[in-house]
Parts: sequence; C-alpha cells; structure tokens
Amino acid sequence: MKKNIAILGSTGSIGTQALEVIASHPDLFEVEVLTAQKNANLLIQQAVQFKPNVVVIGDEHLYDKVHSALDPLDIKVYSGANALKSVVENENVHVVLTALVGYSGLLPTIHAIKAGKTIALANKETLVVAGDLITALAIEHKVDILPVDSEHSAIFQCLVGEYYNPIEKIILTASGGPFRGKDLEYLKQVTKIQALKHPNWDMGAKITIDSASLMNKGLEVIEAKWLFDLRPDQIDVVVHPQSIIHSMVQFEDGSIKAQMGLPDMKLPIQYALGFPKRIKNNFERFDFLKYPQLTFEAPDLKTFKNLDMAYHSLRKGGNMPCILNAANEIAVEAFLQDKVSFPGMSDLIAHCLEKISYVGKPDLETYIETDQETRRIALEQVS
Repeated sequence: MKKNIAILGSTGSIGTQALEVIASHPDLFEVEVLTAQKNANLLIQQAVQFKPNVVVIGDEHLYDKVHSALDPLDIKVYSGANALKSVVENENVHVVLTALVGYSGLLPTIHAIKAGKTIALANKETLVVAGDLITALAIEHKVDILPVDSEHSAIFQCLVGEYYNPIEKIILTASGGPFRGKDLEYLKQVTKIQALKHPNWDMGAKITIDSASLMNKGLEVIEAKWLFDLRPDQIDVVVHPQSIIHSMVQFEDGSIKAQMGLPDMKLPIQYALGFPKRIKNNFERFDFLKYPQLTFEAPDLKTFKNLDMAYHSLRKGGNMPCILNAANEIAVEAFLQDKVSFPGMSDLIAHCLEKISYVGKPDLETYIETDQETRRIALEQVS
C-alpha cells in the first residue's frame, strides 16, 4: 500500500529533495499535503506536479495567489499557522515529514503526534526545545519518530537489529564547516557569503550558518539525547572533514558500527519514508579508492563556543535548551542581516542563557513563554 506523505516545508532544501525521492517511487509514495511559508511560486509548481489534496501557504497575504492558481485543479488551499496544525491531522496522511525551519516545527509536530501520525523528523529544533514533552507524547500515542538528519539517521541505521545490546556511547561526526582550524581573530572578519559556503553539504541558509558555528552539532547532541534516550556523557562529537562517516555507535563490548556514504540528504530522507524497508535507488555510490584517507580531530570548543553551550544546556536541562535555540535563531538572523559579527552570535546566545529565568520542569506553556521572552531579550540586545 502506498504511503501518503505530508511535507511541512516543501519548498526548502529537505522538502524539495523529499519530493525528488517521492517522484522516483510513485508506486510507493503519494503526496497528500504540501506546505510553505512564503515561496508561493515554487509551492504552486510543486502542487501542479504532485497534485496533493491540500496545500497550505503560511503567509496569509499570499493565499489569493495560491488559491487562484490551484482551485481549478480541485486542490484545497488554506493559509496561516492554524491551518498548518490542522492539516497534519488529515485522516489520509500516514507520514508527516517536518522539514520546517526552527521553532516553527514544534506545534505542528505535536498535533501530528496526537493524531497518531508517523513522524519523519528533519526539524531538530522540535526535540531541542521540548524533547521531554515530545518523547512522552510519542510514547503515549504509540507514534514512531524517524530521524531524517543524516547523523541521527546514521545512528538509527546502526541500531537496527541491536535492540538487546545497550549503547555505550554514540559518536556524532561534524565536517567542521568552512572555518575549521581558524582562530577567533579570523572569525571576527568573516562575512555571511563565506559562512554560507559549506564544504560538503548543500543546505538552507539557517542550517548552513549553524554548521559553520558548530551550533548545528550542538543542537544535534541535544536531539540525540531524546531520540536515543542517552545521557550527555554518552554523546561524543568528532570532526570528520570528509563527511563520509555520518555517525557511529559504540556498544558495551567496544565494537563500533558506522554508517557511511556520500553526503547526500536524499538517502536519509528515503530511509525514513521507506522504513523499515530499504528502497533501491540510482544514487551515486561511494568509492573507497576516491577517499584514501578519512581523518578525525577534536572540535575546538574554545573558538566555537556554541557546541560547548549546547552541552551545558543539555546537562542543565529544563528550559535551557529552549533558550539556547531561540537565542540562536535570532543570532543567525542578525548575522545574515549584518547586525552582529560571527563570534557575536555566540556572545548573544551566552547573554540570553544568563539572562532568562531557568525553569527545571517546564510544560508546553512555559516553553512557549520561554521562547517568546528569549526572542524579545535577544532582539533588544541586537538593537
């Protein structure tokens, strides 16, 4: 039976690659829902090609444009945040791929879990902000959360068949980004043009900046804690510039399993959508002879403070990771608008972690209030 897919954030990097995967396997997947925030033109093109039952455009000012284009095709069109939360409850949807950027993925994911949908999670911030709440809901509603991030997909793949073998630790790999080996004085001068040139991966602007600052790896550390039920001391990070080993699991006997391959996000997307089956494809195959050396080094936590702050937030728990995430989203946007320097992003995040009140056992309302307060203080600091 075909799986009906809802793609939240279909015009972004993950969303467009997911549609490539779906287009390659029309016998396995059907597009039920497509959503985008502002890219109306691409959303219309996607809807014309894949003919979903429902489309949501987040920006309500663009509703008329999308509706007039798709109404003749008998495609239902909605707009706004509330529509985004309700479409994931559609009874025809089997899998919800959350490819939204940042905090915006939290509430739609909660609604999808409560509706009993399988979650293909490409929005790591959902677990960073409220990992305890999300995992508890998933258990309560018997919902699978399948990781789409390449590193967490790698861990997930390594754990298949290892149910009875406890994890000693996992090792998340990081490319090191475009500024690997640079010092703080160098980072003070870097531009957004330089920061947006990732050496290995083709991604959206926000995650590319996060990768350059190592915040992306910090968020992945927090996400891994919730996905795989780990302690902070069971999660290591090593810099692996070639991005061939996507991550590793070490078991109690010392054995290490690694998932390897060329840096291509379509593979973890396809694995999540097709799970538990591996689907044949024509992706480029890895050739060991083209990569005679795979190297590893420790991350520079003194220069790239974001990863260290992420570990601190994870160990502290409560609403600290929520503060970290909200401050980072404001910091990245400020950097892209040339309002703060590259190291200034870390300074802004550190300021918010110190300034916002800590709550040890937050509920959803507390997470929402923490996010709003952090953004307010961060914006005040930027201005």
